[in-house]
Amino acid sequence: MEITASMVKDLREKTGLGMMDCKKALVETSGDLDKAVEYLRKKGILKAAKREGRATTEGRIGSYIHMNGKIGVLVELNCESDFVAKTDQFVELVKDLCMHVAASSPSWVSPEDVPEDVVAKEKEIYMVQAKEAGKPDKILEKIADGKLKKFFSDVCLLEQPFVKDTDKTVGDLIKEKIGQLGENMTIGRFVRYQLGGN
Repeated sequence: MEITASMVKDLREKTGLGMMDCKKALVETSGDLDKAVEYLRKKGILKAAKREGRATTEGRIGSYIHMNGKIGVLVELNCESDFVAKTDQFVELVKDLCMHVAASSPSWVSPEDVPEDVVAKEKEIYMVQAKEAGKPDKILEKIADGKLKKFFSDVCLLEQPFVKDTDKTVGDLIKEKIGQLGENMTIGRFVRYQLGGN
């Protein structure tokens, strides 16, 4: 079944969630709106959305040194309470995030963190490439936006496919944990060191 923009819009209005979460839920439930809401609830995504914006002043800093001692990572994951920060699930999530950063080498946490000049330069390159490939002027912007999305999934931690389960992004993983643990969580920052790197 084809998932239309209006179906996604209806689910977004009903749940207040992002376009990608809604589209995925509709795909998984063959376009059934009620089942899509249920799917989002089961995944904990609806709960996670309700918790967004709540202050995350607790948490922990995790570290990971790759076996050969040539890559080191620090990740700060924040949550609302010290109680949740001490749970096994939270500690495990911090470890998973550290290993992911070591393996995938993101540059920023989210697309909003990418400097505007970097985004503008990338978009300009994509538009020139599309024009040189003979694409019509009226779709250059759309092509560039699609390539920008791919760029963000390469360089932004929350947009990257999670190394232990590439069917979900790191952002999806965090939303699931928010649903399970009942508190908002945010990645404060991360740093990845590589021997001989900059």
